[in-house]
Amino acid sequence: MRTLLLGGARSGKSALALRWANERSANICMIVTGTESDPEMVARIAAHRRERPVHWRVYEEPARLGRALREVAPTSGLILVDCLTLWISNCLWPVATVSPAPTTSLETSIVDEVGWKRERTEFLDALSTCAGDVIIVSNEVGTGIVPNNPAARLFRDEQGWLNQAVAAVCEEVFLVTAGLPLCLKPTSN
Repeated sequence: MRTLLLGGARSGKSALALRWANERSANICMIVTGTESDPEMVARIAAHRRERPVHWRVYEEPARLGRALREVAPTSGLILVDCLTLWISNCLWPVATVSPAPTTSLETSIVDEVGWKRERTEFLDALSTCAGDVIIVSNEVGTGIVPNNPAARLFRDEQGWLNQAVAAVCEEVFLVTAGLPLCLKPTSN
């Protein structure tokens, strides 16, 4: 069973994913895509580590998500991927290509659209052939205003297209708001 949890920031997606993972399997591998890129992200990642059960296996993979899914699938009862949103940023704006200047923004960074499309294809292929249970967390970022810069528009568009592609592969899709899941695509029996 492949399940996609979509929602805005702080909507309760990750907490729901943790709960559902614990309910569905005792053998869980969590693939995390966040990186400790700044002090605020270090604190966020530390908080997420405290929330996870200590017996879970954790696979940290900021870019090669398809490869990671293929590697952990044979030995996992359930795979939890958190989150696609950070993964897109990691692929589109690889750390190695970002200028070290303190005023660096996504607009002045080098965009790796070719690498992103390669990783996106690899992930969707791995997901579509994965036989085990997978829960995927992703942000819904397209419900706000049109961003005023090209980098933000590129990110919003790629996030939306990825969410559509992942939803097409998943048997279940939920929109999470205020910690409550609204079923968008129920499992067909």
